[in-house]
This record gives sequence, structure tokens and C-alpha cells, in this order.
Amino acid sequence: MKEALLLIDIQNDYFPGGEMELVGIEDAAEKTASLLNAFRSDGKPVFFIRHLSSKPGATFFIPGTKGADIHSSVYPLPEEPIIEKNFPNSFYRTELLSRLQEGGVTDLVICGAMGHMCVDTTVRAAKELGFTSTLIADACATRDLIFKKEQVPAQTVHAAFMAALDGMFANVMTAEEYLS
Repeated sequence: MKEALLLIDIQNDYFPGGEMELVGIEDAAEKTASLLNAFRSDGKPVFFIRHLSSKPGATFFIPGTKGADIHSSVYPLPEEPIIEKNFPNSFYRTELLSRLQEGGVTDLVICGAMGHMCVDTTVRAAKELGFTSTLIADACATRDLIFKKEQVPAQTVHAAFMAALDGMFANVMTAEEYLS
């Protein structure tokens, strides 16, 4: 077993003042920073995933803007890879799979944003690709959604997606549980 940490889309546009602020992103980033420090201390590989919008009319994660940069709370060291993606699935049309395979990685610890979109899609893809995943629920953030004119609070969205992924696609736990 060789573990790697995936930090998905922890970028400035998701934080206060950004173009797509998420509920709970600052708390999630704090938990992510504790995971990042543990992985660095243990010499385990870390991969930063950065979304760059390529869709015409996109309003956030615009290439070349401060909003698309990885947030300072979890900024990568020069030797830590940043995988750029244009789709929710961190594996789709990126070098992530080949980099993980080259490093002999079998197990993933996943955190980031948005829980209902890129995190969900990546966790499901990781399962299909044969990885064992641990998803750190309190190191993920999402936002309120609207379904058929009904607002669904971010906490409900988050809980539903974590529940759907737990067991079948990942072992879902808190940062404290993982680190202990």
C-alpha cells in the first residue's frame, strides 16, 4: 500500500471574496492543511489539482486570474506537482493517473471542493480505476444548490454526497479520525 494525498480545487475563487464562495471552505482548508502537514512530515506524495475553466462564458477559475490560484493556506512546495484539469473528473484528460502509477500509489486520501461535483466525480473515477480511497468529509466544502425551485442547503448537499460515497466508493471519515 502506498498512499497519496489529493487536494482538489482548493482555489481562491471558492474563498470569501472569490467568484464562487463555498459554505465552510475556510474550515475545510484548515483541515486540509493538517492533512498536508502530516503527509509532508511522513514523506508521502501530495498532488494538487487545479481547475482551469475552458468553457466560454465561465465566471470563475479563469486562467491567469488570482481566483484560479491555489489558496495560500495549502500552497504547494516547488517539488509538489500541480495537475491542471478542465473537467470535474481529476483523471479525465490529465496526467494524474500516469503520475500515480509511476509512483506506485494504490491508496488515495481525497479532500477539496466542491464535494458534490469535482470531489464526487474524482472519487467515483478513482474506484473505477482500482484505487482505494479515503474521503475526508470535513476537509471538503460545497454550496447551496437549487433543485426544481427548492433551495437545498450546503450542509444537506454535503451530507447526501458523503453518505452516497461512503462504503461503496470510499471510506469517509473526518480529518481527526484519519490522523489518529
